[in-house]
Amino acid sequence: MTRPTPREIKAMADVAGVPVSADVAARIANSVGPMFEGFAAVAGTLPFDLEPATFVAVQAAAIADREKAAS
Repeated sequence: MTRPTPREIKAMADVAGVPVSADVAARIANSVGPMFEGFAAVAGTLPFDLEPATFVAVQAAAIADREKAAS
């Protein structure tokens, strides 16, 4: 996980259909940057790190594996 740049924030907002000005994108990047730095130590170690939508699928697979191993 790397700290997002204002350019990346602007691109993501535009794709999401919520266009923002360059100034607003810079303010958003400055606001969320410390969060990215705080989670850098555990980046890649959490199953929902890359995309929260896959978290349920990962957890379901883990439960199925445990149930399979128990039987």
